[in-house]
Amino acid sequence: MIEDELTLFDKSINEFWNKFKSTVSDTSCQMVGLRDTYKDSIKACAEKLSVKLKEEERMVEMFLEYQNQICRQNNLIQEKKDNLLRLIAEIKDKKQELEVLTANIQDLKEEYAKKKETISAANKANEERLKRLQKSADLYKDRLGLEIRKIYGDKLQFIFTNIDPKHPENPFMFSLHLNEAREYEVSDSAPHLECLAEFQENVRKTNNFSAFLANVRKAFTAMVYN
Repeated sequence: MIEDELTLFDKSINEFWNKFKSTVSDTSCQMVGLRDTYKDSIKACAEKLSVKLKEEERMVEMFLEYQNQICRQNNLIQEKKDNLLRLIAEIKDKKQELEVLTANIQDLKEEYAKKKETISAANKANEERLKRLQKSADLYKDRLGLEIRKIYGDKLQFIFTNIDPKHPENPFMFSLHLNEAREYEVSDSAPHLECLAEFQENVRKTNNFSAFLANVRKAFTAMVYN
């Protein structure tokens, strides 16, 4: 009876062991399969990740290149902007210089017009003086034996005769011209008259040329009789 029970127990132990071994064997096979599957999955994932990383690296390189292009374009735009601003500044400076030059030209034109007017007035005054001199010359030519000649340096030479009774043909002369101040200036008297400078100042003050000529003739006459 006991032997039967032992036999039955032994049989049960053997069945359990066989089942356990079978289970462990199946589990081991499953584990190997899972491991292989896991390795394949990891490998596939790694390959996909490597491809993804390479794509992302290319994207980063493209982005950096695009960023560099944008930077170069911005630098070029800034350079052109600076050149444009400099050109505008130069144009403004040239415009200001042109305005100043135009103003200077206008001032010169006005100054020239004033000087032209002044010269015209001076020429007109000289013509009037020459007319008065010619009138005086015509008036005194016969009465005073006066002859007027135009000589070098825009000078007029006044020649008196009929002063020396013994030698009426002997000339007594002096020269006259208008200086830069448009005043009478007397020189080159022959014979020399000490009072000629005084006569010159008087005619400048009075502008009475007839009296001036009369005084000069009187001075020459006084020299003859003295």
